[in-house]
Amino acid sequence: MAILEKIIIGDFRNIASAQLEFSPNINCISGNNGEGKTNLIDAIYYLSMTKSAFQSSDRQNFRYGTKQFTITGTYSMPDGMVSKFTIQVGEGLEKKIRRDGKACQRAADHIGLLPVVLVSPSDTALVSESGEFRRKFVNGVLSQMSPKYLSDIQQYGRFLAQRNKLLKEQSPDHSLLDVLATRMSALAAGIHEARAKFVEGIAPLASEYYKLISGGKETIGIKYLSDLDKAPLEDILHASIDKDIALGYTSAGIQRDDFLFSLGGHPIRTGGSQGQQKSFLVALKFAQYELMRSTYGFPPILLLDDVFDKLDMERVSNLIGMVAGKDFGQIFITDCNKVRLQSIVDTVTSDRVYIETSDGSFQTQNL
Repeated sequence: MAILEKIIIGDFRNIASAQLEFSPNINCISGNNGEGKTNLIDAIYYLSMTKSAFQSSDRQNFRYGTKQFTITGTYSMPDGMVSKFTIQVGEGLEKKIRRDGKACQRAADHIGLLPVVLVSPSDTALVSESGEFRRKFVNGVLSQMSPKYLSDIQQYGRFLAQRNKLLKEQSPDHSLLDVLATRMSALAAGIHEARAKFVEGIAPLASEYYKLISGGKETIGIKYLSDLDKAPLEDILHASIDKDIALGYTSAGIQRDDFLFSLGGHPIRTGGSQGQQKSFLVALKFAQYELMRSTYGFPPILLLDDVFDKLDMERVSNLIGMVAGKDFGQIFITDCNKVRLQSIVDTVTSDRVYIETSDGSFQTQNL
């Protein structure tokens, strides 16, 4: 498995400079809100995904008053080798990704090398917001596990942008629209198949994890909804051409896919309490973890950011019991309550590191 041994951060969010070494087992980061716990988690996520989990623009990741940041991670790799990965981002400059000093030409070639699963309070958007957030989640998981899926979704996005631009013209070229429809359809078929298999694989895993967290009190479901369930995309685009020209954009396709999350047969968005929704999201992410572990043959890094928030102690105990009872790999946990975190983790393992954060600075505690 890929184990993060050491991280060096410069000018990322509120972190001016930090150098930390980690346990290959459990790493606990405590401190008050706004001090830097989540920023450290995000820096680890950034090393894997070449982007922030929380900020859409890299400019928002520059520490106040600076115009660049650098994150370097030293990893023990699955093949037994040790590699150093560095990502440097500067305002107006191309993002630089290096492995052992050698430049990586495309982010797509890096994504998937350092598999990661993040559980955070922002996951609530998967339940409360539009299908865009759920598609982004599924795309993120599948892109780590399949370079082909990542390539297909990127290429589909480029063709979709071309088609939408063409539809806005006063007299769109129908022959070009036909060519785009053919190319988009070929990509969409593979994307649709991958998403359907993903739901087929993750749904029963999420259900089992939810039972473990909730004590078997409720049942959950995940259903894939897509225009392509009815017909190939090429047929759909030809049938909707007049409508799309009138609208000025593509009204059907895999960019409209959604995933229905349910609790007891009803949408969890409206029928679930905050605790039930949080339990569902944790179960979903742990199912992602299980699916990725099966695909890679080793566990990804697990980032648990304020995961105990809105969970009662029974569910917290069940959650920690899952982590202790399964073959989990390297784990990072943040919590505002250091005493609670320590009391829980110390019952699980003695191989752990405690880190306290204050105003973007970090100190490892010897406990």
